[in-house]
Amino acid sequence: MHLKAYQRGTPTPRRKIKPSPPSSVRNATNDAGTWLRALPHLVRRAAPRHPAQLIVLGFALAIAVGTALLMLPAAKAGAGAASFLEALFTATSAVCVTGLITVDTPVFWTGFGQAVILVLIQIGGFGVMSFGTLLGVFAARRLGLRSRMLAAAETKSVGFGDVRRVLLGVFLITLTVEGTLAGILTLRFLAGYGYPPGEAIWHGVFHAVSAFNNAGFALYSDNLMGFARDPWVLLPIAAGVIIGGLGFPVLFELRRQYRRPVFWSMNTKLVLVGTALLLALGTAFLTAVEWTNSAAFDGLAPGERLLNGFFQSVVTRTAGFNTVDIGQMHPVSWMGMDILMFIGAGPAGTAGGLKITTFAVLFFILSTELRGGTAVNIFGKRLSRAVHRQAITVVLLAIAVVTAATMFLMLITDFGQERILFEVVSAFATVGMSTGITAAMPPAGQVVLILLMFIGRLGPVTLGTALAVRSRPIMYEYPKERPLIG
Repeated sequence: MHLKAYQRGTPTPRRKIKPSPPSSVRNATNDAGTWLRALPHLVRRAAPRHPAQLIVLGFALAIAVGTALLMLPAAKAGAGAASFLEALFTATSAVCVTGLITVDTPVFWTGFGQAVILVLIQIGGFGVMSFGTLLGVFAARRLGLRSRMLAAAETKSVGFGDVRRVLLGVFLITLTVEGTLAGILTLRFLAGYGYPPGEAIWHGVFHAVSAFNNAGFALYSDNLMGFARDPWVLLPIAAGVIIGGLGFPVLFELRRQYRRPVFWSMNTKLVLVGTALLLALGTAFLTAVEWTNSAAFDGLAPGERLLNGFFQSVVTRTAGFNTVDIGQMHPVSWMGMDILMFIGAGPAGTAGGLKITTFAVLFFILSTELRGGTAVNIFGKRLSRAVHRQAITVVLLAIAVVTAATMFLMLITDFGQERILFEVVSAFATVGMSTGITAAMPPAGQVVLILLMFIGRLGPVTLGTALAVRSRPIMYEYPKERPLIG
C-alpha cells in the first residue's frame, strides 16, 4: 500500500544545476575572500604595538598636518605660499618646541600662520599622545588600557592607575602658568609699550605659551633683543621657562608636599638642586665671559648685564630666546652654552636635552667609582643598576647622533666647526639658539636639523625602541669575565 501510494504520488521536482563559473573567476573570488578575511589580521599586525611607536607616529602626524597648514597661501604673508621645506622646518621646530627658524616669523607668516605655530607649540609641549588622551578623558570619561599606556609613556607616569589624574593635572598646571604669564606680559605691553589691547593680548599669549613650552619662538625679528633692559618682560618669561623645564612630576610633588622636602623623591631633589646649580654657574660663566664684549652687552649697565647673563643662562637650557646677538658672543661662551644645552632641564617636561637627572646619575657614578664605592648612593637612597645602563645608553646615543650630524654638516658647508657644533647641539637639545647660520644651510643641512629636532624631542631611547620590531628576552646568562679598563 505504501509502495503504490508512493508510485502514484506527485514526483519530487528535480533541482536545477547552475553552470559553474570559469576557473579564473573562481580563483579571483576565492582570493578576494581570503584577503577580506585576512585584512583585520594584517591591520593588527601592521599597526604599531609599543607605546613608543605610537608616540613617534603621533608626533610625525602632527608635523605633517602642521606642514600642510603652513603651506596654505593664507599662512604666508605676501603672494604665493611657503615651500615644502620652509613649512616642514617650521612645523618640526614648533611641534618639537625647538625655536630654530629659517624664515622671519613675524614677517614671513601671517596671523593665521602664527596661530598655527602657536597651536603646534602647545601640542608639542603637552605631548601629542597626552593631548589626545586628555580629549578622550573629557569625551568618554574613561580610558582603555592602550590609552593609559600611551599617556604613561608620554608623561613618565609611575603606574597606569594615575594617568587620568596626571593628565588633568598637566592641563591645569599648563593653563594656570600660561594664563598667569600671559596676563603679566599683556599688562606690560599695554602699560609700558602702548600696544593696542588686541595686539597686547596676542603678544602676551604667544610669548607665554612659547616660554612655558620652552619653544623660543618670538613675534619680533630680533627675538627679545628689544627687551634687553626690561626686567618686567624678561623675568616672567624666564620664570615660565624654568617652571616648564622642571618637569611635571616635580611640579606635582611640589604641589603636594612643598612644605615637607624630606619626603621629596630622588627625582625631585636632583632636578631642583641641579637646576639651581646650573642656573648659578651658567649666569656667572656667561656674565663673566661677555662682560667686556661690547658686541654682546653693548650699552648695558652693570645691572642689565647681570640680568641678561641670568636670562641667557635660563633660556640656554632648551628655551631658545635671546636678548643678545648669539653670533657676536665669544666662542668660549658658545662652548659653555653647548654644555648647558646638552644637559638640558628636568625629565617629563617641556624641555629637551640629556636631562638633569641623566647628567646627575653619571656624575654620581663617576664619583662612586673614583672613591672606590660599590653602590651609587644619592640623597640617602641606593640607585638601581638598571638606571646606570639607561643613563649610559642615553648619553652614548646622544653623543653618536651629535657627532655624526656635526661631521656631515662640516662636509657639506663652509661654516666653522664651532658654529656647526652649536647649531647641531641646539637642534638636538630642542633649544633653538643659533649663531645665524640656520637659514644659510643648504637643503640637505636643513633636513639634518629637522631630523635632529625630531630625534631630540622624542629621545634617542624612545626612537630606538619605536624602530625595534620586537624585544627578545634572553633566558640564559654567560659566565662573567672582566677585561682591562684604561
